[in-house]
Amino acid sequence: MSNKDRGKVWLGVAGLVENENGEWLVVMKRYGGLDGMWSLPAGFVQPGETLDQACHRELKEETGIEASLQGLLGLRTGVLRNDISDNMVVFYLTANTLEQSIKVQLDELYDVKWMSPEALKNDTRTSLMILELVDSALEAKPATLEKLESDNIFGYTDYKLYF
Repeated sequence: MSNKDRGKVWLGVAGLVENENGEWLVVMKRYGGLDGMWSLPAGFVQPGETLDQACHRELKEETGIEASLQGLLGLRTGVLRNDISDNMVVFYLTANTLEQSIKVQLDELYDVKWMSPEALKNDTRTSLMILELVDSALEAKPATLEKLESDNIFGYTDYKLYF
């Protein structure tokens, strides 16, 4: 999806994926302001998908890794050039197994790897958001409601509520 197709309100997702060894899955971007920086697997929400579905899709597309969503970590929001509302929802996930092989999406990324939070903290190529996450107590909010209302007056085909 091009920037033009997104309009002036952008909605993206990112996933902090942790493995059994306490390492985080990070990607090194090939474009934009994060070119050459370690960041989280991330991307834009597509029409017809929920935020968590977009997070799983982007994770699989960029890294080949499958993970279990544990909950919502937070929201990053900002305005670009006094014009575009840029919003990103950040989820916490746990890797399904250590044996999964990483598949790097080379058209968007230079590299994907597992790194310890300490190594990320000491790497000058680590993005600001990851540095903030390293220094915070990670508290994921799981979905509190994952079913449709019986009357479904709005016509939802998928529904989740996080508090």
